[in-house]
Amino acid sequence: QVQLVESGGGLVQTGGSLRLSCVASGRALGSYAMGWFRQGPGKEREFVAFISWSGNIRDYEDSVKGRFTISRDNAKNTVYLQMNSLKPEDTAVYYCAAANSMSGRYNPDYWGQGTQVTVSS
Repeated sequence: QVQLVESGGGLVQTGGSLRLSCVASGRALGSYAMGWFRQGPGKEREFVAFISWSGNIRDYEDSVKGRFTISRDNAKNTVYLQMNSLKPEDTAVYYCAAANSMSGRYNPDYWGQGTQVTVSS
């Protein structure tokens, strides 16, 4: 069993930056692929980014490529999402997720509770 707790959300102006963090507990983080999804107002939850357990493989949704960077620190059981050049359409609740492997990144096994990101225009 894996528990995921997100932090770092908030209100930021267009063009600003935020860094989300997700701390995992309950099992060695290094064995899981980790990542982020988001759900905007009136929208379905969508994939944002995922990173393999080794950190060597990263996958991003097209609209965030070049603006968001996912990373992880297995010694701290933490995954990060650095978000730059934020846009109003990035406004959403961001969820941390964990999957047994990268092949399961679109259907993760575990979810966090979410953290709100609001980008003002």
